[in-house]
Amino acid sequence: MSLRAKRGIGRLKPGTHGGINHAELKARGIDPAGVLDFSVCTNPYPPPGIREVLKTIPIGQYPDSEAAELRRALSERLGVPAENILAGSGTTELIRLIATAYFRRGDPVLLPEPTYGDYEIASRIAGARLVRHQAKEEDGFAPRLEELVTTIRHHCPRGIFIGNPNNPTGKYLSRDEIATMLDAGREGLLVLDEAYIAFVEKKWDSLHLIKRGNIIILRSMTKEYGLPGLRLGYAVACEEIIQNLRRVCPPWNVNIIAQRVGAAVLGHQAYLRQSLSQIRKAKQFLMGGLPRLGLEVLPSDAHYFLVKVGNARRFHDALLQRGLLVRDCTSFGLPGYIRIAPRTLPDCEGLIAAIGSIL
Repeated sequence: MSLRAKRGIGRLKPGTHGGINHAELKARGIDPAGVLDFSVCTNPYPPPGIREVLKTIPIGQYPDSEAAELRRALSERLGVPAENILAGSGTTELIRLIATAYFRRGDPVLLPEPTYGDYEIASRIAGARLVRHQAKEEDGFAPRLEELVTTIRHHCPRGIFIGNPNNPTGKYLSRDEIATMLDAGREGLLVLDEAYIAFVEKKWDSLHLIKRGNIIILRSMTKEYGLPGLRLGYAVACEEIIQNLRRVCPPWNVNIIAQRVGAAVLGHQAYLRQSLSQIRKAKQFLMGGLPRLGLEVLPSDAHYFLVKVGNARRFHDALLQRGLLVRDCTSFGLPGYIRIAPRTLPDCEGLIAAIGSIL
């Protein structure tokens, strides 16, 4: 008999994410290079000057385990001391570090759903007990704050995961709503995942909340600057929490290319403003065109949004045969919905034309 993994590992299911599945495309005889990907919620406009930066990177050296240069640049950008920042290989790594450092076997962890699936995976790896709070379709999948607060007070969760804006719904909670949850769950840790905060037009500054001591804020440079191949994110929290996360963080967790490119792109704020403006125009085009085709589009505070299509798997497959990839939301528990994130305006025009031909 082979050596068994610890309890619960055998029941873990692989996470489902957006992006190109190369094995699936190979089985279908589709060339990945020819696929337009609307399933990932990243900035479709690459930052300038990346090639020049890449030429200067000494890949024969180990990266700085402290990511000091990147953290200094983030500190200047955010107005937060570098000691309150931890760099990670994407926010998903940071989510697992949080679960490793803070969740004990049997601890209740609250997941307002539908939401990002890796919150559950990280919690299960730590042996935590999941407490689910399901948003309702009739509310457009926006959480009911009173019910959520009641759940927090009843279960006293060790951890609460809040995507803000949430993935896949794009719902964005206000300053007062987050403060109310922090007050209700003051004995636990609130993980405020702001991976997509750059794409929210009317956002509030959450960074002052780290003074409360029971919150970690996550952000994604992968999404904001269109760097999914590099994997780059960061956590902002009080110094004690950051030090605890460092203790369980692998050495050299952020590679030298991601560190150098990340520090460089933080200086391109004009590019970022321009690209976000283009993304908003593409979103408006899609949200205007899809209802004219008879599809229901759910309001979203982010750039991505849900579309009710009846059978998400069939709709996904029909578009994929035309070289267009959207997110089948069955893995979120929404088998009747797809999620679309805008690309360039010409790409979006092609998507509308393809959906029209399918319908």
